[in-house]
Amino acid sequence: MANLKEIRSRITSVGSTMQITSAMKMVSAAKLKRAQDAVTQLRPYANKLRDILQNISSTLDSSAGGELTVQRNVKKVLLIVVTSNRGLAGAFNSNVIKKASNLIANSKDAGIEVELLTVGKKGFDLLRKQSSIYKNSSSIWDNLSFEEVAVISEEVTQKFIEGEFDQVRIVYNSFKNAATQIVMDEQYLPVQIQSENTENSSSSVDYIFEPSKEKIVRDLIPQTLKTQLYKAILDSNASEHGARMTAMHKATDNADALRKGLVLQYNKERQAAITNEILEIVGGAEALDS
Repeated sequence: MANLKEIRSRITSVGSTMQITSAMKMVSAAKLKRAQDAVTQLRPYANKLRDILQNISSTLDSSAGGELTVQRNVKKVLLIVVTSNRGLAGAFNSNVIKKASNLIANSKDAGIEVELLTVGKKGFDLLRKQSSIYKNSSSIWDNLSFEEVAVISEEVTQKFIEGEFDQVRIVYNSFKNAATQIVMDEQYLPVQIQSENTENSSSSVDYIFEPSKEKIVRDLIPQTLKTQLYKAILDSNASEHGARMTAMHKATDNADALRKGLVLQYNKERQAAITNEILEIVGGAEALDS
């Protein structure tokens, strides 16, 4: 009977866990809808802004964009690592941290110094042992907005202009769907200006630019950088909720399967105990008759 009590306790415990994971799944599903809408609405604007910048700058030399397009000998890199403040999201955080760890190791092997700007406590907690932390901006998740991200972008841009960093990269999860997140490693600074390769490019059309192309490019670059960083963080936000919803869905299914197995085991044990009691009663009655 003690065994039955233990199994009954485990059934109750698994049932409670299943209720928690199911509730977390529903919460993540609700948050995912808002986060997905935010990133899908921003993507067309971000892509078009990047296209405009490339089309205008394709006929200019690399110095037209000013200090933000200057390619320097890379001696020091700032790595922006976007993770979450909370766990229970499957491999969402570990994939980004693994990618960042590989970049840090490869950079150190090449004699390049790496500092980290972490967006998310998970990345900060695990990566601070591998490289020095320039800044931890985990609090941005408490009030995610374009204005908050723009402040980070402006600070990073200024540090690049001052020569404190020769290159800035972003590592984050790009949202594809609720079950799929793609780890991205993108160069943030210096801005890469593409040269015009085709005669049919839209930049070959005879436009009149007011003010000059150079002025437009230099005004577009800071706005493009802010939008690019904001899109990366929105992508990561949607990816987090999608990964957590998927992880909690699997956890709920696993808990349900475990609970059913325990119920079956409980019924078998209970049936065996009842059978043994009947046999003891029948045996005792036969002994009295004899």
